[in-house]
Amino acid sequence: MTVRLRSGRGRGLLLATVLGSGLAFLDSTAVNVALPVLERELHAGMSGLQWTVDAYLLTLTALLLLGGSLGDALGHRKTFVAGVAWFALASAACGLAPSIGVLVVARAVQGVGAALLVPGSLAVLRSSFADEEQGRAIGAWAGLSGVTTALGPLLGGWLITAWSWRVVFFLNLPVAAGAIWLGLRCIPESKSPGQARLDFTGTLAATLGLGGAVYSLIEAPARGPGVLPAGAVGVALLAAFLWIEARRPDPMLPLELFRSRQFSGANAVTLAVYFALSGATFLLVLHLQRVLGYSPFEAGAALTPITLLMLFLSPLAGELTKRIGYRAPMTAGPLIAAGGVALLAGAGRGSSYVGGLLPGIAVVGFGLATTVAPLTTAVLAGAEERYAGIAAAVNTAVARLAGLLAVALLPLLAGIAAADAGSLAAGFPRAMWICAAVSAAGGVCSLLTLRT
Repeated sequence: MTVRLRSGRGRGLLLATVLGSGLAFLDSTAVNVALPVLERELHAGMSGLQWTVDAYLLTLTALLLLGGSLGDALGHRKTFVAGVAWFALASAACGLAPSIGVLVVARAVQGVGAALLVPGSLAVLRSSFADEEQGRAIGAWAGLSGVTTALGPLLGGWLITAWSWRVVFFLNLPVAAGAIWLGLRCIPESKSPGQARLDFTGTLAATLGLGGAVYSLIEAPARGPGVLPAGAVGVALLAAFLWIEARRPDPMLPLELFRSRQFSGANAVTLAVYFALSGATFLLVLHLQRVLGYSPFEAGAALTPITLLMLFLSPLAGELTKRIGYRAPMTAGPLIAAGGVALLAGAGRGSSYVGGLLPGIAVVGFGLATTVAPLTTAVLAGAEERYAGIAAAVNTAVARLAGLLAVALLPLLAGIAAADAGSLAAGFPRAMWICAAVSAAGGVCSLLTLRT
């Protein structure tokens, strides 16, 4: 059953998917702004803050492909609504968390809900609208979701400053209620059983493998060599995941996709750019509040230019891509972003926002806007048409994996063992140079692997 976009039901359906996916986008950006407050109120060290971000990203990354397959098998509306409800209940648990340990567990549960609703929102749009209206519907969804992403740091900072970090999570409840009501009322049920790739064994191996690897990276500064067995087991399980996928007749992750130089190259660029972005913003929020003395609201406002530039310039970058192809913007964009991150390395004590921070933040936003718009086009161009859906899902998972690795690995590489002002001030410039180098490597990879 198809729905017309201009009908009341079509508008309600679009709003339901925007509210649902907006939960995941807004929550992830708002929580970053709350990290210094969590450190103070819940007595969390650097590893606790890393786990607050990575517990969510770990389950989201590992379960994202399975979440899409469950929607194909059980029904897109049913899976989307279940994901939103799951996310809301986990958000309530986050808001009530009495300790950092409980918050980390609740964030992991929250990631499970996000793994259902994020792919579910796009699947609902594809299955509910006619072919000639899908482009407009997905474009409207992307634009409105971009607005929620842009509001995340600003809204989160204001809520934390005016009330409490707990309000950031409780805000999800009325938004989720609206998404569920509209979803049940406006979204027709649909299934794609022929596309379902239910691989519970592979999913378990991927989840435990990522968990072991991330545990060893986050806990290494405190536990030393004692984390090596967990890291070794994690790597072995990730290898087992690839072995399982290579031998399944209908794998959740078709490894043949990566035989395409174009597909592999585009995903390598994704990994590099999102590693740099996620790592830089994670530490920048801490640096702004703990070293430079910003309030949560001021820190959120300081980052807003990045998302605003991406929101307004991405359509122009998309039009440019149609004219000249995606290789040039995906080469230039990461290099420009690398320059912006390098500028941020000089933002120390006494730096003003306009002179010391805004130039780097603006250059990062311009570079990302140049890169992100053609990225999906480049990924899909490297995959056969029958793999278009799974190719887009894999790229989304790679972007989340990049954030997961950045938050776990970057403090270790930069020598930041604690979230106090001294450790951050000493390690922040080194971390920014690492992110700049990784982003620049993404630009070089694009130049070498992508077609014109």
